[in-house]
Parts: sequence; C-alpha cells; structure tokens
Amino acid sequence: MGVDIGTTAVKVVAFSEGGNVLSQQSKGYEMLHPQHDQSEQDPDEIVRATVECINKVYDALIPAKPILLSFSAAMHSLIAVDENGIALTNCIIWADNRAIGFAEKLKDSVEGMEFYHTSGVAIHAMSPFCKLLWLKENAPVVFNKTYKFLGIKEYFIYKITGAYITDKAIASATGLFNLHTLQWNEAALNYAGITTDKLPLPVSVKTTIPFERKTETTSQLHLPDKTILITGASDGAAANFSIGSNYKNKMVVTIGTSSAIRIVTSESYTDEFMRTFCYHAKDGEYIAGGAGNNGAVVLEWLKDGLLQSAETMEDFLNLAATIPPGCDGLILLPYILGERAPIWDGNAKGVFFGLTVNHTKAHMVRAALEAVIYSMFNIGKVLLEKNNVTEIYATGGFSRNALWVQMLADVFNRKVILSGSLESSAWGAVTIGMEAIGKIAPAMGEPKAIFNPDDGRHEIYSKQFSRFERLTSLLKDEFKLTGK
Repeated sequence: MGVDIGTTAVKVVAFSEGGNVLSQQSKGYEMLHPQHDQSEQDPDEIVRATVECINKVYDALIPAKPILLSFSAAMHSLIAVDENGIALTNCIIWADNRAIGFAEKLKDSVEGMEFYHTSGVAIHAMSPFCKLLWLKENAPVVFNKTYKFLGIKEYFIYKITGAYITDKAIASATGLFNLHTLQWNEAALNYAGITTDKLPLPVSVKTTIPFERKTETTSQLHLPDKTILITGASDGAAANFSIGSNYKNKMVVTIGTSSAIRIVTSESYTDEFMRTFCYHAKDGEYIAGGAGNNGAVVLEWLKDGLLQSAETMEDFLNLAATIPPGCDGLILLPYILGERAPIWDGNAKGVFFGLTVNHTKAHMVRAALEAVIYSMFNIGKVLLEKNNVTEIYATGGFSRNALWVQMLADVFNRKVILSGSLESSAWGAVTIGMEAIGKIAPAMGEPKAIFNPDDGRHEIYSKQFSRFERLTSLLKDEFKLTGK
C-alpha cells in the first residue's frame, strides 16, 4: 500500500507486486488562509483523512493482508508540537509566503548562498528554514514552547508509532539539512535558533517500522498487528522512482496543484545562480530540479475565481483546443501564488499580457495551460544545461489531458511518455518499500501513450516563451511594489 499525503488530498493505493492497482481511496482537505500570504492546513484533519483512506483500502481487500505500507508526502511543511505531540500550530505548507521578508533579506547574502550550497534548498519563504525564522520573531511564545518541529509526514508517523523520525529525502528539503553529510546542518540550526533535539531523527527512506498499537491513532487503524511500515520518501523522489529502474537521465514532470520537474543524478550539485534545487533521494542518489507554485491551481482559479464558469473542468479545458498555439499573442504570467524555481520570488504576481478585443475565454484557458508549461521549461532548460535528456515522463493529474501533455512535448521539443499509474508518488513509495524488504519492484510496462513534438508548434512556443521570460524579468521590480 502506498500512502501519499499531498497538498489537496491524501491518496492510498493498494498494488499487486506486479504494480497493478487493486484498490484506492482519496480524501481531500481544506487549505486555510488565515491572513494574507498565509497557507495552512489542519494537521489532525489530514491524519483523520489518512486513517480513513487506509482503512477503506484495507477493508476492500479483506481477507488479503498488506505486505507493507510505504509513505510519500509533500515537502516543505512545518508543524510545531508540544512535549505530548499536540500541534501548537496548523501545518504551514509550501504555498505559505509569510516568511518572504526573511527570505529576501537572506537570499542575496553571502551567508544565504552558503546555506543554499550546503543544503541544496534555495532560500525562499516555502522552506521550513525560513518559516522558523518567521516563527521565532512573530510567535516567540509558540517557538519557545515547541518540543519538536515536524512536517506533515513526520506528524502522521509520530501519531501511529510514537517515534519522532524523518526520512532523509524529506529532511533534505527543509533547508536545515546538509546535503553532503546527510545530517542536520548545525550552521543553519544556529541561525534559526534551534538545536538538533528540536527536530526528528533523520533515517533512511528504507527504514522499516513494525506496526504496534501504541497510540490512540493506531487503535483506529484496521491494519493487522506487525504490518511493516516503511518511512518512504518525498513525493518528488517517489514520482521519479515510479517510472521503473530506467529513471536515470529521464526527466519527470509532475503537475498537480503545484508543479515540479526533476531528474535523478548520481552526484549532488547546486546552481551558481540558485535557480534549481538538489535534494537527497535515496542511497547515493539525488534529485535535481525545481518546483513551481502554480500548476492546476491556476486553472481552478481561472475557472472558479476569475471567470466563475459553470462548465465542468473537463469542458473548460477543452475550450483551449479551439485556439491556435501561442494564443494569438496572449501570454499569462501564472504567478498567482508567487513563484519558486527558477525565480524564487514570493512577490511575483499573475499578469495577462497582450489582451485585445479579439481574445475570448477560450484564449485565456489556453494561455493558462501554456503558462504552466512555460514555467516548467523555465526550470527545465537549466537542467538541460547539465543533463542529456531525450525523454520526459508526465505524471500527476495534468497527464489526463492530452492537449496539455502535447504542449509539454512541443515546448521542450522532446518525446513525452505516459508510463503508468497516475498515482506515481504512491507507487514510487511502494517501490522503495519493496526494496527495503528485499523484493524487486517490477520493470516498467509498455507506455500508456507517447507524445512526439511538432517542429512548427515548437517554433511558435519558443517565441512565446522568450516573451514570457522577458516579461517576468521586466516586471520583477514592479512585483515588489504591488500592494505597497
């Protein structure tokens, strides 16, 4: 069973050893915005949702028993808990921007660059490192009362095991971890004003934990005693491993609520301009890449927030097919939640540029789809400077939309493959779990679909991307002034 604790929902999927889906459940939860630039979730609601989904999947397969449960989760979350493991804060998620002032001050400093090259995590408000700086100054009572600072995955594992542990893939995305020693970075901890005892113990992504009924949460789970739990990895690492043993030198693009592009490497490296990240993945492997704040959330905002359209999301997206590539000159800068890689600018804002009387709702839909892919290419072109990539694997919810996937192939001018389960992070977590208990994950089967690039569309998109990149640069100073 793969348990993927995502931003908008938890997904629990039971697979056969051959990789076939046997049963699956998903349950969503609310994103809270108590103040401007704040994005949180109720960690206990997420725990309840996860327990419910695990139970439903398990119950559906009785009398079969799970070989193992392995976990995947979104990165960059932060929860303060007291000595009894009770949350003192909500789960502050990756989209939270409250620490932008601390990040901006540190990002361009010599010390900030040292932290980046040591951790592989760009200095940005999304990182737990910067969130701790905000908490220390703005919530000192909570900061001083905190027994442990955890992410959502560590919080759930504590609730079902009583242990404060974190896998090194998740730890590597905090900004507090040394990418080279794979231990907490004392310099970053000192800067944040905490010590290692305030953080969970870093362990291998393949760490096994026997399931024992020690906590109130475990009493609610239907799992049999001694079920093997595997710590698993981050959702990003898991998604790359999900494509099978041939994941090296293959680029993986995942677009869900947010977006990310990653490649597995055998060596760690950082970028001289801090454009990309590099995190530990497992064993001697790393994931290099970047994540964007603005994936499918841009289409949800456009449909429900800006245009307030009554269509189904499928019909709304289908409008884009009536408009030619390049949207007749219309460009969207999709930074409605600020932006992470490669610009790392929490001040960035969304902008429609080039609107004329001839543009329609359908143009705006297509511009939004193209904008998300341009954001991915803005990161991808940095990775392509160091990696010879001929194939891209598309994962996440966007891969259900053929037009959107074709845009990916045309913008990158590379073949794009749909390789299997849409729940790639859940399957990736399971493959790690199988390795942990000495089983070999199955080789990737035949691709579900292959999308080849079109030279004519690529030429159009290349011109539009150049404008997209130029507009982002030209508006950088204006973004800082918005709302001031």
